[in-house]
Amino acid sequence: MTPEELKRYSRQIKLSQVGEDGQQRLLESRTLIIGMGGLGSPVAMYLAAAGVGQLAFSDYDRVDESNLQRQIIHSQACIGELKAASARETIKRLNPACVVEALDYELDGEELLAQVRAASVVIDCTDNFPSRFELNRASLTTGTPLVSGAAIRWEGQVATFVPRNPDSPCYQCLYPDTGIEAATCAMEGVIAPIVGVVGTIQALEVLNLLLTTGEGLCGRLLALDGIAMEWQTINLPRSPDCPACASRPDYSAP
Repeated sequence: MTPEELKRYSRQIKLSQVGEDGQQRLLESRTLIIGMGGLGSPVAMYLAAAGVGQLAFSDYDRVDESNLQRQIIHSQACIGELKAASARETIKRLNPACVVEALDYELDGEELLAQVRAASVVIDCTDNFPSRFELNRASLTTGTPLVSGAAIRWEGQVATFVPRNPDSPCYQCLYPDTGIEAATCAMEGVIAPIVGVVGTIQALEVLNLLLTTGEGLCGRLLALDGIAMEWQTINLPRSPDCPACASRPDYSAP
């Protein structure tokens, strides 16, 4: 690391779980964020600030005035811009050394698999079940850890799925019905800080994975009731009958 990097990340380097070796690992890591809205905003900003060296993110939407109440990576001046471009500019101002790949379209098929495979961790910041199920399949196919978050109204939840851990569930163990329809913030509303809380926890989980500090939320669902200010941790075992992960690839194969 350069003297400037040692100074910039000095507060993290002081932590026994990080140190210079851990910080170097972050600098050499690449993460993929799907969705640059309310959840993707704090995820991207905290990962860039923490020194994750490469951020790739995908979002085909444009900044709307109704986004600004919670999507803090965008500003009033960005209304009408592609979210991917707006987010990239914010990240570059926050940490110019961070390498950003901003994709202003929806990833799918082989390109999605290639991007997930290239990532150390993939972060689900989407707002619909079809995208979440597709990300789950890509995570299982490539063996890439998946950190999933969701927030609506005054409620939020976070879970981590690690395909290479034989005991880890997958997203479809949590939601086995792929025909389920998700309520959206546009339909139901959302209080602004709840997406910040959930997104920040997602970012923390990503750092836990990159630094191998522990099990984190693998096999557990963390849920927040923002009105009662209560956290609940729910054990989430792997389902032996899960249509997505009952049979997994041999990740040790070349």
